[in-house]
Amino acid sequence: MLTPNATPQPPHERSSGERRHAPGDRVGQAGTSERPGTVSDELERWLHGEGEKTVAGLIELVGEKSFAILFVLLLGVPALPLPTGGATHVFEIIAVLLAAQLIAGREHIWLPKRWRSLELAGDRQQRLISGLTWLIRRLERVSTPRLRILFDHRLSNIVFGVLVITGSLGAFLAPPFSGLDTLPALGVVLLSLAVLLEDFAIVIAALVVGVAGVVLEIFLGSAALSGIEHLFR
Repeated sequence: MLTPNATPQPPHERSSGERRHAPGDRVGQAGTSERPGTVSDELERWLHGEGEKTVAGLIELVGEKSFAILFVLLLGVPALPLPTGGATHVFEIIAVLLAAQLIAGREHIWLPKRWRSLELAGDRQQRLISGLTWLIRRLERVSTPRLRILFDHRLSNIVFGVLVITGSLGAFLAPPFSGLDTLPALGVVLLSLAVLLEDFAIVIAALVVGVAGVVLEIFLGSAALSGIEHLFR
């Protein structure tokens, strides 16, 4: 029972221990809010947890970010500074098909059942995902969300898809064993990581790398063609 002089506390005068939780907060059993895990944490838990390690499982894990994470996996190999001899062209073609779905406005990725059930449990695949997790974690430490309003919109998804197609084609058209596919592919990888982390500064870095790779490819390609024409004169 309240005493005559006692008045209930208005909501804005509650004690600091009675803080209201925001709608996005996750509340544990003890009533404390928990910050959602980072992308690298989710990937690591999935990689070392139970359950099937398939492409479908990875898509389900990252949800709305599944386009970006698949672009990183697909272009991660040609982004390595190693001559691939055209062996990664199939990855670049798949990336173009996925980017077309993104431009068309699909919210969920469509892949053939055979591709969705592709196992990622092999040593080589897990090393790639572990390397991806390491890279994302390093970027998470130095990155902070910048201009988040520019991400995850219809227009921004179209621009993202167009840039992925451009970088993938740049990597695809690079001469075999030249190593010129590295920079265009790396630009797509950085751009996809920027979408995952919602950091516009990484977007700028990705554009610089991607444009430099395409310009270098055109310049060296033109020089090579000129040299070949000179030989046959």
